[in-house]
Amino acid sequence: MLQRRRKLWGWGYEDHGVSREEIEQIGLGAREHLGFGPAEVEHPPLLEDVELQAARIEPPAALAPICSTDRYDRLTHAYGKAYRDLVRALRGRFDHPPDVVAYPRDEGDVERVLDWCAGAGAAAIPFGGGTSVVGGVEPRVPQPAAVTIDLGRLDRVLDVDPVSRAARIQAGATGPGLEEQLKAHGLTLRHYPQSFEYSTLGGWIATRAGGHYATLHTHIDDFVESVRAVTPSGVWESRRLPGSGAGPSPDRMLIGSEGILGVITEAWVRVQEAPRSKSSKRTPAETLKRGAQAVRALAQSGLHPSNCRLLDPEEAALTGAAQDGGALLVLGFESSDHDVEPRMARAEELCGDFGGEVRRRGGGEGAWRDAFLRAPYLRDNLIAAGILAETFESAITWDRFDAFVAEVRERAAAALGPEARLTCRITHAYPDGAAPYFTVLAPARRGSELEQWDEVKAAASEAVISAGGTITHHHAVGRDHRPWYDRQRPDPFAEALRAAKAAVDPRAMLNPGVLVDP
Repeated sequence: MLQRRRKLWGWGYEDHGVSREEIEQIGLGAREHLGFGPAEVEHPPLLEDVELQAARIEPPAALAPICSTDRYDRLTHAYGKAYRDLVRALRGRFDHPPDVVAYPRDEGDVERVLDWCAGAGAAAIPFGGGTSVVGGVEPRVPQPAAVTIDLGRLDRVLDVDPVSRAARIQAGATGPGLEEQLKAHGLTLRHYPQSFEYSTLGGWIATRAGGHYATLHTHIDDFVESVRAVTPSGVWESRRLPGSGAGPSPDRMLIGSEGILGVITEAWVRVQEAPRSKSSKRTPAETLKRGAQAVRALAQSGLHPSNCRLLDPEEAALTGAAQDGGALLVLGFESSDHDVEPRMARAEELCGDFGGEVRRRGGGEGAWRDAFLRAPYLRDNLIAAGILAETFESAITWDRFDAFVAEVRERAAAALGPEARLTCRITHAYPDGAAPYFTVLAPARRGSELEQWDEVKAAASEAVISAGGTITHHHAVGRDHRPWYDRQRPDPFAEALRAAKAAVDPRAMLNPGVLVDP
């Protein structure tokens, strides 16, 4: 029902996919580069070849114009983009497709869909760009039927306040869509998660998404001024303010709520002028540990680099970013107001204190971001070639950083086996800690990929929790992280969250299984 169709399998749209021959070349080349033996490259199923259970409910006549039980719509809303999702879809296995996909045109439609779901005893799954990597949109629910609510038609910038530099934007606006509309006003949100092309403002808010800023404005939280959502018990809208000390924040309850408290429909967000001054450089470091010391110094300096990402030696070598056997720090500054070169110069001095000497400019911020956004497309080809390709991330304070990374590496590597590659990078840095981000590359055990990944994920997650880290820094909880999230959060808070859900969603129909059980 939306004009441009997403792929049935993998990342992106149908009209910019690669050919079967290209998939095979990329996949086989990747296996050779990683040192894995040859393996047959699989190809995704055709739409008509997928077995799909019949829809268990039909929309009422009044909602029929905005609802679909079409095969394509149901299948493309069955999963997010986690490794487990992609493997199942590659095999044509769609375990829990929604029965109906609703495409509301406004808040009134959202309210009517929720009323229908309540009366029909169906689960209601809010859906933004479908880029969840934690099982956050899969209709794996106890209800006898499920309705996915796709917010893609609520995609406009509704209002711009140039004095306060804020904009009211509908939740279904994608990254490129909202940026194009803001550009007409000379403004930008400048929040770039890796899913930027397809994910939505509502999804970013619901999952507390991290963006490209490595320091200071690291999460969507830092941009939200107020939020509006439709709940089964009425509309939830916070007052638009620059800040408030009036009790617990209604915004903060919706930010990270993952669709269990309401369907986010719009938000006021802080915007800014596009940066006019940029500087980007690469700094080698002998080891991850040594590079992390430089990152800590930068994070505690008050310089606030926009990009401050550290790749360990193996990731730097695998990606071709550095070939000298050392780690690599990618550093960037940007401003719409002043020249950033003095800040870069001071950052160079700090890096020099830890053995890092800036050698070259290395392509700049734009080249880094382009490579960042292309990574999910490459991952599709790796999976088709029989390579387990997945990530997990956390955050930990600086005093525990080295021991934390070592323990997580050891336990994950033990589950992976000797052929696997396990790399680590720092994606976000704070004065008191950092976010280590791990990438797993291993020969997949064909036919038992899910069990293989579950073993690795469990080992890594147990290490993360036992070592005092968070089960996720910016990828949300969903259904996949629930066992460890339940152990991370305080028990009284869990009870309070259940009570909040019961107050706004008494039938427990909104995204059941995520964050709490009713």
